[in-house]
Amino acid sequence: MEYQKKQNMILLALALSAFAIGSTEFISVGLMPLLMKDFNISVELAGLTVSLYALGITIGAPILAVITNHWSKKRLLILIMIVFIIGNITVATAPNFTVVLIGRVISSLSHGLFMSIASIIAADVVEPSRRSSAIAVMFTGLTVATVTGVPLGTFIGQISTWHMSFYFISLIGIIGLIVNWIIIPNDLPLGSKTSFMGIINVLKSKTLRVALIITALGYGSTFTVYTFITPILQSMMHWSANSIVIILVIYGFMVAVGNTIGGRLTNQNILPALIKMFIGLLITLILLLLFMSNHWLGLLSVMLLGLFAFMNVPGLQLYIVQMAEKYTPNDISIASALNISAFNIGITLGSLLGGQGVVAVGLRITPYFGIIMVFISILLTLMLNNKNNIKK
Repeated sequence: MEYQKKQNMILLALALSAFAIGSTEFISVGLMPLLMKDFNISVELAGLTVSLYALGITIGAPILAVITNHWSKKRLLILIMIVFIIGNITVATAPNFTVVLIGRVISSLSHGLFMSIASIIAADVVEPSRRSSAIAVMFTGLTVATVTGVPLGTFIGQISTWHMSFYFISLIGIIGLIVNWIIIPNDLPLGSKTSFMGIINVLKSKTLRVALIITALGYGSTFTVYTFITPILQSMMHWSANSIVIILVIYGFMVAVGNTIGGRLTNQNILPALIKMFIGLLITLILLLLFMSNHWLGLLSVMLLGLFAFMNVPGLQLYIVQMAEKYTPNDISIASALNISAFNIGITLGSLLGGQGVVAVGLRITPYFGIIMVFISILLTLMLNNKNNIKK
């Protein structure tokens, strides 16, 4: 097809939109003090800007995937970016905190659907041997947003107002909209009409169910620690506040490197590659547990955590698409969307377990939960791999 001649441009267009959408997910974390002061609200209430956003992704992605499965993918991308822009402008112009939350929910609905559809497009526009790498390129936009977009948005809010941060995100969204309009081809394959039974069809497949659990546990295992990485670095490894800023930037760079490596390793033989990545993550969490109170060895463990944190993402997303192509060919976008939900369930579960552990015992307990989660992921991935080998 004609679009395969400009596949790199398409992937970069998707990555730009992913950057915009990724920036808005966590930007309110850095802006919470400003929101609390402006609206005179508690930290718990301000935290709804994060939790409601994650809930919107988790619930909205599969439902919207059902509704839009047979739509033109390019038109859908354009509509997603328009909704994204509306959501962020709603927040930027909000006269009260209720409207802020409404805008966050609107934005979240675009997030989950975009990541699932963009994964399918990325896999469609390249040759089969590059599918995982293509998904990794698209997810790089999300990674770069974590490294640069969120800090930049927070900085803008601090030197002006939090409103300007959301105007900034909206501007990036507008640029993404224009680029998608120009570059994304019109002749991408259409999905079949489906119904909410499509969700049931995906969940009825044992392979797909197990794959979704692997995504939630394997990806979420990192967040038992990462959610509390700043207090760990400060109070246990004794790094200064200024040093932590630099460490987190380097951590983000390691995440980007890991994401790229993961895409290349899982272009073929996904499950064996995922097993190795999960084992690497398991070893890293054990090292972090052992060296959490060590200034330099602890830092090295944190950097390794960054390397493995996103390494499994391209493979996990491609695997769910491949298995949906095999078991539920009419519901590929729904399976992809459910996997995006699984990523967010993993973030929530990992953060929740880590948080409960910190309250009950302290920061030192956090790697234990991650170790358990990723160990279960290894066992489940081995099970799927053995099942594939028996069929061969």
